[in-house]
Amino acid sequence: MIANQNLRKTSLTSGILYLLTFVSIPTLSLYGPIHDADYLTRPGSDTPVVLGSILEIIVALAGIGSSVVLYPVLKKQNRSVALGLVASRVLEAGTIFAGTAFLLTIVSLHRSGTGADAKLIAQTLVTLYDRIFIGGQSLLPAVNDLLLGYLLYKSCLVPRWLALTGIIGAFPLIAGNIAMQFDVIGRQSALAGLSAIGVAVFESGLGLYLTFRGYKPSGLNTTFEADQNQAYGKDPSQEHGLQKYAPGENRQAHDPST
Repeated sequence: MIANQNLRKTSLTSGILYLLTFVSIPTLSLYGPIHDADYLTRPGSDTPVVLGSILEIIVALAGIGSSVVLYPVLKKQNRSVALGLVASRVLEAGTIFAGTAFLLTIVSLHRSGTGADAKLIAQTLVTLYDRIFIGGQSLLPAVNDLLLGYLLYKSCLVPRWLALTGIIGAFPLIAGNIAMQFDVIGRQSALAGLSAIGVAVFESGLGLYLTFRGYKPSGLNTTFEADQNQAYGKDPSQEHGLQKYAPGENRQAHDPST
């Protein structure tokens, strides 16, 4: 009972953290003014850019937190893949921190009144942000969802259709990211948005499911059995009447019929 209660807390925490990763959606409009070539010379408030940066930092921390909270449960399916999910989330967060640093540098230049002298620097920083966004926040969610979808599908902790949504939805996002890298489509184009729908449906659906439903009982049973086997050092081969022998050991010495 205590184990199930702890798992419910884990699912609730991870669900809330996944929902928090959507708070940066308003940055699409908040960052609009900073892409203007005359941003440094034009008077105005920097609050939208600062607010957008704060929202992105929340997303970065929530992404790391969700993978760390899920790791103790997911590692029972595949430790390497679960660790890869944590690493991918940390890498994604790193790109977010770098991107916000570029934008906040422009804010500092605007506030210091450098004007047209730093115009080229500001445009360079905006370009760096756009490029690191494509390689980070646009691409790495597809990697995250491939890893997480695989682990959830194997564990049955959530409905398998939901896990498959993450796996399948990752491929259009990868294709859209490649198209953006070669400037075939724009970062804020309709096609770019369509390529991200599958990932958005999976992550929002997963967040809602874990928050309000928790893990499936069948998945909890599998997790509990894995815990028991690990705790007592059980070997699955022994459960089927098989016995292991040391290299070079005479098997007949252990055979009661001889």
